[in-house]
Amino acid sequence: MCGRTACTLAPEDVSKSCEYKDKQGHKKRPHWRDGDADKYHPSYNKSPQSNSPVLLSMKHLQKDADSSERVLAAMRWGLIPSWFTETNPSKMQFNTSNCRSDTMSEKAMYKGPFFKGRRCVVLADGFYEWRRQDGEKQPYFIYFPPVKSEQSEDSKDDSDAGSRRLLTMAGLFDCWEPPGGGETLYSYTVITVDASKSMNWIHDRMPAILDGDEEIQKWLDFGEVPAKEALKLIYPIENITYHPVSTIVNNSRNNTPECIAPIILQKKKEPALSASSKKMLAWLQSKSPKKEEKEGVKPAKLSQLALSPKKTSAGLMHQWLKKEGEPSPKRQRT
Repeated sequence: MCGRTACTLAPEDVSKSCEYKDKQGHKKRPHWRDGDADKYHPSYNKSPQSNSPVLLSMKHLQKDADSSERVLAAMRWGLIPSWFTETNPSKMQFNTSNCRSDTMSEKAMYKGPFFKGRRCVVLADGFYEWRRQDGEKQPYFIYFPPVKSEQSEDSKDDSDAGSRRLLTMAGLFDCWEPPGGGETLYSYTVITVDASKSMNWIHDRMPAILDGDEEIQKWLDFGEVPAKEALKLIYPIENITYHPVSTIVNNSRNNTPECIAPIILQKKKEPALSASSKKMLAWLQSKSPKKEEKEGVKPAKLSQLALSPKKTSAGLMHQWLKKEGEPSPKRQRT
């Protein structure tokens, strides 16, 4: 699943990071839909119902545009279907922040947007996932591994943030109009798949991540790539990295660089044995104090004692307790 992300770039740097080549091979940067740059606020800790930067085909906004042209929009996380009849989108009773890839073409909530070509790419520095172990949850920050590349001549004056590779997650979006009139709400859901081999030890699900501009282009271009072909782009990827982070990210109100900073996990110490436990363990690992060791006969191993029907662990415990409570016998003189 994907329930928390980080996207810390300024609006202009998000645009720089989404540079692509059009059909003529010219480099282009998608511009923000009118007013949306102000609706997006960078954050180290984004949760559902907040606005995130999303890429979509320009044709969704301009009917005469080429479907391969891209535009940036700020959309609400948590899909509100176009047929939702309540006046307040917060009254949505279902969790629509994620949708499963294996059922999105069947469920009424998602099949409408999917077959209408309302495919989008959700942008983030990375996402958080929690690993459950021994009753506790350890958060991890998950993102694309850094890529070393030569800076081109025309990008030397760009900021480092502008050349950063954002995580590109496949999503669906829909448009909801309030029953009483008002501004159309654009909202999205992140598509999830079974976790890859490199990720399934943290969680059994992960976002469907589009790795590379070719996959992004095919997913967005609903005019050239039909739904059936687009489904082939939805699968678990191995090209991903992660590190453990502080549990301060558990509270969505915490929004500082510490949320994504790597930490070193402390190994749990084994519980210390009490004095009586140590004494009992030493006794069990040695020969019985009541018997003299016979010459040439090796003392029985602990595993052998444990397997013996006559010397069960309960019997050994009884012997040890009895011995502890008895006074030491006096040695007779010869």
